Amino acid sequence: MTTSAAAPTVRPQRDPARRASILRAGAAAFARSGYAATSVDDVAASAGITKLIVYRHFDSKEALYRDVLQQVFDRQAELFVASIRDGMQASGVSAALLTVAREWPDGFRLLWRHAVREPQFVEYAHELREIAVGAARAVVEPRVAPPYVEWAAQTLFDHIVDAVLNWLDHGAAERDDAFVALESAALLATVASWADPQPFVRRNQRSED
Repeated sequence: MTTSAAAPTVRPQRDPARRASILRAGAAAFARSGYAATSVDDVAASAGITKLIVYRHFDSKEALYRDVLQQVFDRQAELFVASIRDGMQASGVSAALLTVAREWPDGFRLLWRHAVREPQFVEYAHELREIAVGAARAVVEPRVAPPYVEWAAQTLFDHIVDAVLNWLDHGAAERDDAFVALESAALLATVASWADPQPFVRRNQRSED
């Protein structure tokens, strides 16, 4: 008597477009209510699908949240690398972050504002932040005295991320080009003042006299 091998389990084909829509729905739900207060049912309702379809693409709610963070971070890294190829202009850095924020507004808020407050993701959020701060460190290290490099890198990163987050909350999309120009000028002036603070010190002293 011969026995036939068991037929392999065939998983349903996963639709990349559907997965992307679930990520966006999850980002919106998590940003609105927080991780603990958001259920997979909430995400499914926001995406207009069933909970079963969500689980077809993501193993758990935690996996979905983490994938939102990673998706936004990877897109940011992609645009940042492109700005380096273009000569690492301040305008390129500002435009790259704003582009990601416009593409993934809820995901951007989740990554840089909310995730660090969630106990399940605080360590992961810090890991992603450290990678991003490394890029800022590379910018300031050749320009700032060694005792101030780490402070400058952390501060520069916080500045540009907070600027983009605040623009998302309070700025109009039709003025994005003006924001990029303003933020780029601020970045250049900030790093220049850290590299050689004396002109700024003298200017302030003259204004006080």
